[in-house]
Amino acid sequence: MNVLSVVATRFLSFSGATILLVLTLVLPGNCLAELVDRVVAVVNDDVVTMSEVNEEGRGFFQKITEQAPAEELSAALRRAREEVLNGLIDKKLIAQEAVKQKVTVPDAELDAAFKQMIATNNMTPEQFRDQLSTLGMTEETYRDNLRNQILQSKLLNYEVRSKIIITDDMILDYYDTRYTKRVEQGGYYLLQMGFVLKKDPKNPDKVDATVKSDAQKKAERVRSLVESGQDFSTLAKKFSELPSAADGGNIGTFQKEEMADYMWTAISPLKPGQVSKIVETPEGYQFFKLLSSQEGGVVFQAPYESVKEEIKKTLYEEKLKKEFDAWVKKIKEASYINRL
Repeated sequence: MNVLSVVATRFLSFSGATILLVLTLVLPGNCLAELVDRVVAVVNDDVVTMSEVNEEGRGFFQKITEQAPAEELSAALRRAREEVLNGLIDKKLIAQEAVKQKVTVPDAELDAAFKQMIATNNMTPEQFRDQLSTLGMTEETYRDNLRNQILQSKLLNYEVRSKIIITDDMILDYYDTRYTKRVEQGGYYLLQMGFVLKKDPKNPDKVDATVKSDAQKKAERVRSLVESGQDFSTLAKKFSELPSAADGGNIGTFQKEEMADYMWTAISPLKPGQVSKIVETPEGYQFFKLLSSQEGGVVFQAPYESVKEEIKKTLYEEKLKKEFDAWVKKIKEASYINRL
């Protein structure tokens, strides 16, 4: 996980608090001091202060202040404040629960995790701190969030992860729902990969020979990866330049009369499971994989064994989120929380 991912997670999970950035422009010093230091929430025997909210959301609020339209700024900052406050309340609850469970994060463990994040991002400590600064975050705040993430992970291992079981039946049910499709007789179920010619906007009717050659070579290179056994859909998501890339090249079922001439020329010699030759189109170069021909039947978009672990991971993450949300809800219901 890189720095941006950690920060994005932090803002999504712990986001919300600074109308303060606007208030500093209009409030006198004494009033501001009272506002910064006032308690904004009580969480069991702990409190959340406005200064904590301000520090936690500093970069988040600054980004909103810079990007939100003037007429929407006040409402956007108000929503952000609520998000950050909610995140801080969750952090307090997790820290309190960690104390109950006698779960700790020693300084040595935190230091090791901090150094690992620096190494993962291929930065020097100075570069890493500069990156944090550009995101409106101090090293202290980052370490505090990192400690909380480690605490949360340890608590999850104890309270949630150990109770999650993903069975083969669950994986098969997911596979049958997401990776198979019944095709009616007469249809051709296809995956598509395409590479678009980069045309000159000033002269779109003329395509440079070098541009055509580059697009064709790219198509040939990716097709060779498919032929070597790599998954078509995965490669389509990574390399294809067509809208269908988002769906792994899946363009569904076509009747013969619905196909462009180049498409029919490409897929007509194929048997299910085969990949077509590269064909030139008005926009570039394409090739296809035929999943099912006119006989119809059940189409398997990918072999079960090739996607089993991916499905297991997806199911695990879905169940983990569900169990975590339920766990946090249970803690909140047993706690005293008062937003002031």
